[in-house]
Amino acid sequence: MNTLLADYPVITEIPVAWGEMDALNHVNNAVYFRYFETARLDFFKHVELMEEMAVTKIGPVLGDTYCKYFRPVTYPDTLLIGSKVTDVQDDRFTMEYTIVSSKQQMVTTVGNATIVMFDFASNQKALLSIRLHSAIQEMNGLVTQ
Repeated sequence: MNTLLADYPVITEIPVAWGEMDALNHVNNAVYFRYFETARLDFFKHVELMEEMAVTKIGPVLGDTYCKYFRPVTYPDTLLIGSKVTDVQDDRFTMEYTIVSSKQQMVTTVGNATIVMFDFASNQKALLSIRLHSAIQEMNGLVTQ
């Protein structure tokens, strides 16, 4: 399974809960967006985005998100979610996610999201800080040291 997520700097482990399954006996499609959110927040922790937001009042909002389902997931299982940033612009960045089932040993789902920086004090879009931009680049191995 490590090879399936080798390109992802952050891997988040999430156990599948019984209550996440729907009437068709697999994880409901909407739950995957919560999985992505958990992985996204884990990535943010690694680049200290929320700590920066506490000081600057500039933080992330979800601009859009997408999910493609390949295989159903059922309880019990543990999912590994790889997350990385694939594009960085002045005021936003794009994240990519891949979900791997421990039980199936296969990729079950992929997705992405656009994260827009927002100034909560002025209620307007904002630019990524130089520190955050650098942290994202380093996390994705795009900066040589």
